[in-house]
Amino acid sequence: MLIRSVVVYILTFAVIRLMGKRQVGEMQPFEFVITLIIADLACTPMSELAVPLVHGIVPILALYLLHFFICFLSRKFMWFRYTITGRPAVVITPDGIDYGELRKLNMTLDDLMESIRGAGYFCIDEIAYAIIETNGKLCVVPKAENTPVVRGDLNVESDEATFPINIVMDGKLMKENLALAKIDDVFLKWCFEKAKVASYKHILLFTIDSNGKVFIQPKNCKKYYVFDKNVAKESKK
Repeated sequence: MLIRSVVVYILTFAVIRLMGKRQVGEMQPFEFVITLIIADLACTPMSELAVPLVHGIVPILALYLLHFFICFLSRKFMWFRYTITGRPAVVITPDGIDYGELRKLNMTLDDLMESIRGAGYFCIDEIAYAIIETNGKLCVVPKAENTPVVRGDLNVESDEATFPINIVMDGKLMKENLALAKIDDVFLKWCFEKAKVASYKHILLFTIDSNGKVFIQPKNCKKYYVFDKNVAKESKK
């Protein structure tokens, strides 16, 4: 039993490490399910001497291969990623609480308020945007006057809070976000030239916020590019 316990522990530890450095609260739903099953599978061959050790090892390795396959498809195909993990949901906007999104997430107002308090905010009117990530965590973008250094107290003018829009992720163009960001093919081509890439397939992440600030990180490159959308308008004149 001692030998079985050591073998299963080493195998389980190795598999969990290979799955990635995530805490339980940061796991995607499919990762959490796989982790629970692995934990259950690991207990049986350790305590039941009548069960062959291989009956615990093979299923654990099979689940690791399944996890690897799901992660590979998620990186390769955007539609598969959204099918497995879902999409981040904006539950609070400058217009207030989006109750429709809360219903889709099966969240109550009590759940939302608890998450907001956990993020360090107690009033909805302090928040510009609140997003429920695919792992269930709440991220808050405060209004300009409620940022950690409160500019309102210093009588310093500040821009309104911005909300970055994803245009390209992992070499995949988010076509549904182009209209939301109010950008066209001409502007995209200008951005590609600024970032020194041939097309969106060579971009790891491309975002633009409501103030026109563009962020582009090419693939296989430690350098990123930040520039203003308004510069493109001036260069066309």
